[in-house]
Amino acid sequence: MNDLIVNQVAAKIASSERIVISSHLRPDGDSICTALALAFMCEALGKEALIINHDPTPFPFNFFPDVERIRIGQIYPERSDCVILLECASVERSGQNNLDGYFIINIDHHYSNFCYANLNWVDSQAAAVGEMVFFLAQVLKIKLTPKIASHLYCAIASDTGNFQFSNTNARTFLVCHHLVEAGADPAKISELLFSNYSPEKIKLLGLVLSTLRMNSDGRMAIITMFRSFLERLGLSEVDTEDITTLARSIRGVELVLFFKEIDSKTFRISLRSKGEVNAAVIAERFGGGGHVHAAGFTAHGSYETLIQEIPQKIERLLSPKNS
Repeated sequence: MNDLIVNQVAAKIASSERIVISSHLRPDGDSICTALALAFMCEALGKEALIINHDPTPFPFNFFPDVERIRIGQIYPERSDCVILLECASVERSGQNNLDGYFIINIDHHYSNFCYANLNWVDSQAAAVGEMVFFLAQVLKIKLTPKIASHLYCAIASDTGNFQFSNTNARTFLVCHHLVEAGADPAKISELLFSNYSPEKIKLLGLVLSTLRMNSDGRMAIITMFRSFLERLGLSEVDTEDITTLARSIRGVELVLFFKEIDSKTFRISLRSKGEVNAAVIAERFGGGGHVHAAGFTAHGSYETLIQEIPQKIERLLSPKNS
């Protein structure tokens, strides 16, 4: 961890009176819960803190404590001394269109970050930005309340798949040890995150898994979620990480491609890998990015074309001469 940049971020927060926090498009548990924790931390220092996201809070996080304080929309013309963007590789990733002139702090744990801000704190060794903000609390000498600790623990548990993913490391458990000591309840948070499905979500799981196809050597699994699935079940935003995890658990599978229909002829392709397969490098070849074992990109075209061409291109990338 770069102590210099953490101290610079802490100093800017300490000298600010009004702070706006935002996260990436289609926010996830890490960015949502970290934003909540960070807002409470700022308020503990006597600051005014706002959370403004471009996109709505998805299930199950829309039922979590304190999410009602998240405002949906644009930051401009909101006045602030600094804007903190969480997990945004670029300003565009935030969906915020008018941030010129704002002092921006960029906090991210994806190595594919463009370091575009006034202060760039990027730590690709961190399991989650929730983990990073724990250390920020230490530098700011903020006593962790059960509420702050719970949000940070939730952020980390969410982004590590309840500590199953490869981004989990010794530092992750050390941080969570302190968060539990400060009042986070692992059993309660796991119940909220991973045992809170509706019957419709289970039906969606079946529909998506029914699309499963494998490549010839069994190393790649491909699944698809069409908009019609969501419409049929009356769902809008839904967390799908567990569906990807199931596909990745197939024996011999090293890479999962999850095609999610976003719009007509527009698909978001999530990549989840294990072993030596680098999902981020693959995603970057298609204009995307992410973690070593969790990445994604957007593709445009007919489904029939994309479902044939993209796996074929990735197979060539995974061939021994290219690996």
